[in-house]
Amino acid sequence: MDIYKKALELHEKNKGKIEVISKINVKNKNDLTLAYSPGVAEPCREIVKNKENIYKYTSKGNLVAVVSDGSAVLGLGDIGPYAGLPVMEGKAILFKEFAGVNAVPLCLNTNDVDEIVKTVKLIAPNFGGINLEDISAPRCVEIERRLKEELDIPVFHDDQHGTAIVVTAALINAYRYLKKDITKATIVVNGIGAAGSAIIKMIKQLNPKNIIACDINGILNKNIHYENPLHNEIASITNNNLIKGSLATALKNADVFIGVSAPNIVTKDMIKSMNTDPVIFAMANPTPEIMPELAKKAGAKIIGTGRSDYPNQINNVLAFPGIFRGALDARAKTITEEMKIAAAYAIANVIPDEELADNYIIPDAFNKKVVENVANAIKKCVQ
Repeated sequence: MDIYKKALELHEKNKGKIEVISKINVKNKNDLTLAYSPGVAEPCREIVKNKENIYKYTSKGNLVAVVSDGSAVLGLGDIGPYAGLPVMEGKAILFKEFAGVNAVPLCLNTNDVDEIVKTVKLIAPNFGGINLEDISAPRCVEIERRLKEELDIPVFHDDQHGTAIVVTAALINAYRYLKKDITKATIVVNGIGAAGSAIIKMIKQLNPKNIIACDINGILNKNIHYENPLHNEIASITNNNLIKGSLATALKNADVFIGVSAPNIVTKDMIKSMNTDPVIFAMANPTPEIMPELAKKAGAKIIGTGRSDYPNQINNVLAFPGIFRGALDARAKTITEEMKIAAAYAIANVIPDEELADNYIIPDAFNKKVVENVANAIKKCVQ
C-alpha cells in the first residue's frame, strides 16, 4: 500500500486529525457552576477591568490560528479553502506535537486581501498569535504587513519566514562545515514568490558577496520594471553586477543554489559550471530542481531538499513551533527581524562543530533541542 492510500485511510478513519479536549471535568452541578454559569461571570468581570487578564483566565495565551485561503498549498497550488483544510489540520497537530501549542485551522472562503485582513482582525481576540499559511504571493506579503501593523499579537507567515529561517540555518552550517567565508559567496535563488523573496531578505543579513535572483523569465535586474511589486523590491537588493540572462547564466561561478521553484530545471552541466564544492538546496516538492544523485555526480558538496527521504531536509517544522512557543511565553506583540535571525542561529547551533557532515548540516525535525533552542532565542529577543 502506498503512502497516499494509507494517508487517505487515516484521514477517513479519524474524520480528520484534530479535536477539542476539555482541560477540566464537568461531571456534576458543582463542576457546571464553576466552569459555566454562574461562576464564569467572575473571570469575565476581571477581564472587563483589565483586558490583559484574558491571558490569565482563558486559553488565548497558548492558542494560535492557522489561517489560509488555500491559494498556494505546497505541491498542490490553488486548491481552495475546502481542499486546503487537511493541510491546516496537519499544521495544527504539528504545533501541538512539537511545541505544546494549541492551534485551530481557519480556512477562509475568499482571496480578497481586505476581507482576509478584516476577518483575521475580527477573530484576533481569541488567539495569542496568527500563523498565515499557503496564501499566494504577492497578496501574502501585503496581508502579513497589514496585520502586523494593526494587531498586538504575533503574526507570522510560515511559507515566507519559516522557510527563510531554516534555509538560513542550513546555509550557516554548510559554511561552518566547509570552513568557508560566506561574505565571499555568490548565491543564486530561483523562484521569487513568498519563500524566495523572504529567503533573499534574510540571507542578505549574512552579508554574502552577491545574491542573484531568478524567476521563470530569468535574472532579475533593477534596471527592468516588473508588474509584480515584489519582483521590483527584490531586484533592487540583488544582482550587484546587473547581469542578464537565464538561470544557467546566473549559476556560472556561483557558490550556492537555493531553489524554491519547479522540478528538474537545474542540469548537471549547470552544477559543473559553479565554483568548487557548491552548496545546492533544491527544495521544489515533491520533485526537486535537480535530484540529489545527479547533483552529487556533478560535483555538489552539500545537498539539501524539502524531502524526508534524503539527508538535510529543509523543513519548516524546525522553525514555527519554537518561534510561537517563545513568542507566546514572552507575550511578544510581533515577530521581529532580530527574532528570525536568532531563530536561524538557534537551529544551526543544535549541531556542534564535530558532528557536522556533508549529509548532516541541519537538525532532524524530531530533535527535541530544536524547539527549546528556538523558543529561548525568541524570548531573549523580547526581554
